[in-house]
Amino acid sequence: MTLFQFKRSEQPSDHVHIPEEVDHWHVLVVDDEQAIHDVTQLVLAGVEVFGRPLKLHFAYNGTEARSMLQNGTEFAMAFVDVVMESDSAGLELVSWIREKLQNQSIRLVLRTGQAGMAPEEDVIRRYDINDYKTKTEFTALKMTTSVISGIRSYRDIETILRNLREFRNLIRTSNTILKVQNLEEFALAALDNMLPLLHLKGASFYMVRHEDDFMGETRETVVACSGREGVGSHCVSAIPEKVRRQIGSVFRLGQNVQARDYFVAYFQTSATTRSVFYVKYADKGEHFNARLAELYITNIALILENLIGKQQLADNQRELMYIVGEAVEARSKETGSHVKRVAILSELLARKVGLPDSFCAAIKTAAPLHDIGKIAIPDNILGKPGKLDAAEWSVMQSHAEIGGNMLAKSHLPVAQLGSRIARYHHENWDGSGYPEGLSGEQIPIEARIMALVDVFDALGAKRCYKDPWSLEDIRGFIETNRGVKFDPQLVELFFESFDEMVATRDRYPD
Repeated sequence: MTLFQFKRSEQPSDHVHIPEEVDHWHVLVVDDEQAIHDVTQLVLAGVEVFGRPLKLHFAYNGTEARSMLQNGTEFAMAFVDVVMESDSAGLELVSWIREKLQNQSIRLVLRTGQAGMAPEEDVIRRYDINDYKTKTEFTALKMTTSVISGIRSYRDIETILRNLREFRNLIRTSNTILKVQNLEEFALAALDNMLPLLHLKGASFYMVRHEDDFMGETRETVVACSGREGVGSHCVSAIPEKVRRQIGSVFRLGQNVQARDYFVAYFQTSATTRSVFYVKYADKGEHFNARLAELYITNIALILENLIGKQQLADNQRELMYIVGEAVEARSKETGSHVKRVAILSELLARKVGLPDSFCAAIKTAAPLHDIGKIAIPDNILGKPGKLDAAEWSVMQSHAEIGGNMLAKSHLPVAQLGSRIARYHHENWDGSGYPEGLSGEQIPIEARIMALVDVFDALGAKRCYKDPWSLEDIRGFIETNRGVKFDPQLVELFFESFDEMVATRDRYPD
């Protein structure tokens, strides 16, 4: 049974900081009377709201106001006179702000000295404003309380909008990371998306995973890291000692920790696997949103476990294929590394052909079983040092069909691919092969690839019936059999990468 557990820190922060380029609340005053500007400046001078002072901006008509509203300044609120260059200039400005500028955050307070020109009830019903005052009733106290109330509303709206944007970004980045198919890509994607999402430019980040085996031993994997300590995103170790101690402490505590200069999230996905995500702020965490970080890290941890689970399954499957293939080769008294070499060479040639990544990975997994049918061949034939007679050769040829039939019983796609490789890798391009005498593109591409790399590797290895061939002789044999045994286009690609093929083969000696 899978245990899903995400432990929060004891004192999670509910505060969402709104980053600002300057430490002011910007307030726009739009009025055609200089006296109104002077009074507003006098009343609001020195006023602070939530620890930040006001910065007043003055416009004398709707045109000036429109220009200022589009210059990049984030205005928290605006006082707008109704009658300026026209009897409805202020109302037209309000409509423009909401409808054309699409600014729903700024708090708008209408104030007028001619209430009859714009009746309060009618204006409030028709226009998206937040307050309506006549200039005679707008005392210093009411002006100050109006500013405090307006900025509070602006702050709350901006917080909601920011959280909404961050949530959308979270979904987008999660979808991006879900498409990742290997751990290296996952590490890069997790870092690339986390740092901007959580406003962590310049921060240090470490992702560490612990897994307990059935013997009780703990295996540690540094999945990803990046930051000021100089560790690259491809790291496999080398965490600074202080950071390592802090991470170790969180593994022991089994819960989140948020300190003055770092945040560590703990995530447990099963009884034997758990991960820690460590972030060291570059700016004392002023812009850090712990709640959003928890959501992001929850997604990352689940994706990580799913990816590792799939990778472990694929690794186990591939290892089992190697073991079975090597057992067949050992029974044939042939080279023990042949199956590994042909698997890697098959994948390499498949990529040169331009086949899909999923196909290339599958052919690497299935290739070790290309000769599995040899388990049904008698020892006296399989290990005969000399040339086989006609009857013996007929028996030996049967291994292709036997192997194909064995693997065809499985419904797994990789087994079906292996079945075609086993059955058809002795077919020849000109139709002279076995077991069915297929020719040209009737032969599956995976079998044509195997036919070429199998012969290339076998000729270069010592067998019970021959010594290894030289590279010159191997190349000559393949060239002679271009269009006879082998697909001519595959031979062309193979020769274009011949040095790479040889180097790959030589990395896995017998």
